[in-house]
Amino acid sequence: MNLSKKQAEKLVKDCINNNRTAQEALYKLFHAEMLRVCYNYLPDKELAKEAFNTGFLKVFQSIKNFDNEKGGLGGWIRKIMIYTAIDLCRKELKFNVKNLDEQDSDDYFISPSVLEKLYFEDILKNIRTLPFATQTVFNLSVLDGFTHKEIGEQLNISEGTSRWHLAEAKRKLRELLEALATNNNLPKERSEKAK
Repeated sequence: MNLSKKQAEKLVKDCINNNRTAQEALYKLFHAEMLRVCYNYLPDKELAKEAFNTGFLKVFQSIKNFDNEKGGLGGWIRKIMIYTAIDLCRKELKFNVKNLDEQDSDDYFISPSVLEKLYFEDILKNIRTLPFATQTVFNLSVLDGFTHKEIGEQLNISEGTSRWHLAEAKRKLRELLEALATNNNLPKERSEKAK
């Protein structure tokens, strides 16, 4: 969100003072963006809403700790939402601990020619078909840039398990998206637009 430093400071100060109007303004300002963050980690809508609500409760409980000098208000709230979603994942998931000696490749895992034929919604829909643990690791690594060490610490899994889940996510997504990109698998109206 595009808040100036002064606007953010005033909003935070009013929230600290339990100004309900300011709290409502903060909630409305970041509602859509933070709900999307929760949906990225928790494809089940009810769990995502639970993480979102718990995350905003944490925001209001710890707003006095926000430091405008260390970063923007949106980034601070996003971090709380991510960690809240991870905490909920940790409670909801049972990770299959796997040891993997495979190297994690930094090369692109889906051909650009395949990606050109897909819509964002297609990609997101297929990410959400991944097993819950694999999807969570994929989101943390690819979407949010966490290292395997950080992912392991957040999810209480080994770095090797994190690498396995990422490799598995890439493998499955490659298969799903390459199949979808063929003209036979595109929805009819998209196939016709492509002609």
